[in-house]
Amino acid sequence: MGSLPSSPRPSTPPPSSPNPNSLSNFRVCATFCYREPAPNLNISNWIEWYDPSTNTWTHASSIPGLTENHVLKGFAMVSLRDSVYIIGGRVCNKERAHTWDESSELVDVDIEVSASVLRYNVGSNQWSTCAPLGIPRCDFACTVSDNKIYVAGGKTTLASARGIPFAEVYDPDLDGWTPLPDMSTLRYKCVGVTWVGKIYVVGGFAERVDSDVPAIMVRSSAEVYDPRVGKWDLVVGMWQLDVPPNQIVAVDGRLFSSGDCYKQWKGHIESYDGMLNIWNEVEGSHRQCPTALGPHDQNWALSQRRYLTMVPIGVDLYFLAGYGMERELSRTMSIVHKFDTSATNDAWTSMEPMEEDGEKELCGHCCVVQLS
Repeated sequence: MGSLPSSPRPSTPPPSSPNPNSLSNFRVCATFCYREPAPNLNISNWIEWYDPSTNTWTHASSIPGLTENHVLKGFAMVSLRDSVYIIGGRVCNKERAHTWDESSELVDVDIEVSASVLRYNVGSNQWSTCAPLGIPRCDFACTVSDNKIYVAGGKTTLASARGIPFAEVYDPDLDGWTPLPDMSTLRYKCVGVTWVGKIYVVGGFAERVDSDVPAIMVRSSAEVYDPRVGKWDLVVGMWQLDVPPNQIVAVDGRLFSSGDCYKQWKGHIESYDGMLNIWNEVEGSHRQCPTALGPHDQNWALSQRRYLTMVPIGVDLYFLAGYGMERELSRTMSIVHKFDTSATNDAWTSMEPMEEDGEKELCGHCCVVQLS
């Protein structure tokens, strides 16, 4: 039997497909406002993009629908497909703590809790209004799983001293929210994360009004929702502190945290051991701040950190930090630190810091968008 003729070989190799995991295909989305009002300056929220491949920031857009000089806080921001969603939150403005003293501290004065949902399409640079939440909420848990957005807990009115147990899920294809079963706890300032196919609502100021479980045990617990069976389970002691976590993110099947809502940076990163239900310090992650600025600019040696947030890209954790100098309220130093969770040594890398005019304030945690 004769052999089949071989296919002719191309004279030039076919062009390689672009690598979707290249750093240039990712953008970190962050929302800021200015810390102090000024003449001819609208301090309302805006969005900036951070490009990790070039270590550059770009102004993207102002958040629409806000009254001038009003600020949105306590919202959730997540990415889904080609868009960023800004969900709920509380609208506030900034006033002097003592109206008769122009040098007194500025404080946020809450106005209302919002149910609005905004979608920002990254490719078209266009905003659209989505179906609102079933109830207004702020300071709640939010995460994405299987191309749907899950929210749980939070506060629904400014006057309430308690959280809520209500949860709901958003389907972008239907542009609608569907109620989920209630959690067994009332929670706000809780953190949402998707892990091994389940929705985790961790920590927060939580209570169970119908239980003998000690309050500290409730605050250190987590509610876990399994979409396949449609029910919540309580995991006691998952957070181990009665102070709410600042952030928890999933990287390569592991959960990571670096602080709580009062102390954003503990000095190291911790990873969660689900088998033992305990958080352990990640080897090689210890790092002091703000000395992490290094010798780039000695004028910032006495700087104070204004904000810190982290986002995962691949196996790396990116820490976005902003510093303000004492006696230099009109300038901000921003710097990004990267931690390689797969490295066995020298896991930290610090990018070149950037100095800019204006003292800005991070209004919520960042999210990552993968460009097509």
